[in-house]
Amino acid sequence: MNDIVFRAIGVIRTPFGGPGDAPRRPGGTERGEVEVFPEFRDGLKEIEGFSHILLVFHLHRSEGGSLLTRPPGETVPHGVFATRSPHRPNPIGVSPVRLVSVDDGILTVEGVDMLDGTPLLDIKPYIPYVRGEVRLGWLDEARRRVSAGRANAGGADVAVRPFTMDDHEEVLNL
Repeated sequence: MNDIVFRAIGVIRTPFGGPGDAPRRPGGTERGEVEVFPEFRDGLKEIEGFSHILLVFHLHRSEGGSLLTRPPGETVPHGVFATRSPHRPNPIGVSPVRLVSVDDGILTVEGVDMLDGTPLLDIKPYIPYVRGEVRLGWLDEARRRVSAGRANAGGADVAVRPFTMDDHEEVLNL
């Protein structure tokens, strides 16, 4: 098979210098800047109209990994394609971020989870649409365990209801 070659269209600047510094997931309040290289800045036309964007990037510090991985808080391994592990056969990351501002090819974003100096491969507008029920695979069971643990700890009687996007942070905070 032929090699696939990508060219960076920019660089992502964040406060995270090493793997232990970065959050395990996107969606926080940490801010970063996305510098789009001058030859690609025309592609930013009308991006400021979107509240959220998807950053597609190269996991440049990833050192490969196994096809099975055990996410934090889990006791059994899961397939790498069912996780957000940065250790993947093709080190490509995708993270949704809130677009705060755009100024001369610099995008200020909130919710970064990548390392400083991460090569940017693409930007896409975040368009939230899903038809039908949303299933989260093994995360559905993790959510049930978290809810049961809260109920057993004397918390309010917690019923597991259908997943909503508002539940995203709760589910992944294991």
